[in-house]
Amino acid sequence: MTNSKTTTVVSTDDILLKLCNSVSSVLTKASHNQINHAAMVQKINKTSLKPDIGCFVIFDGGFSGLVIINFTAAAAMEIYRGYLLSMGMPENELARSHTSDEVSNVMGELMNQILGKFISTISKELQTSITQSQPKMLTVNKQLAISIEANLDEPVSRRVSFSTSSGNVFYLELSIDQTEFIQIKEFEQLDNDFDADELLEQHQNQPQASAEEPQSDDDQPADDLLDSLGI
Repeated sequence: MTNSKTTTVVSTDDILLKLCNSVSSVLTKASHNQINHAAMVQKINKTSLKPDIGCFVIFDGGFSGLVIINFTAAAAMEIYRGYLLSMGMPENELARSHTSDEVSNVMGELMNQILGKFISTISKELQTSITQSQPKMLTVNKQLAISIEANLDEPVSRRVSFSTSSGNVFYLELSIDQTEFIQIKEFEQLDNDFDADELLEQHQNQPQASAEEPQSDDDQPADDLLDSLGI
């Protein structure tokens, strides 16, 4: 008897797509700047840090790999400015150059958020666990390309280009052990993601009671917010 059930297989390129989606989602939301990735992926022999700002993270666990994002100065500054301006930072307090430590710190923070989202997705969809190193940011000279050793057994390396709403380009490079995940039984993906920023935004958009009107026991948005946060 022929089994008509289709086996689900997740390849290294499927994992790359999940990472690309995390990059686009986190940077778009953080910077209020639409970030898109190319539909075509480039096979490369090795990954490296390139100008103007390079950031890398090594992860291991269920599978191992190395993630590098090489930002041009223009792309880094566009994302950095969009992120801090959306948080209420005054224009005159922003760094003027991509070589500023503040720019590196912000891009490192965003890299952490990207990997956090990626790891959460991997945990839910592939039922495996990976851990990441602390993101490292380097301002790279035009004449340099720095290789990072990740000690992979059978590395597969890919490069994907991303673009900002202003047309500035940056590149994601992923080197990962050749691997496949094969689903052998049905399972339910638990969605336990909790987005505190989204909850706060929803709370701020709720109509507030007039200061002159006493608030009833049934109309306590602040208490509801604290309850939702578990406080």
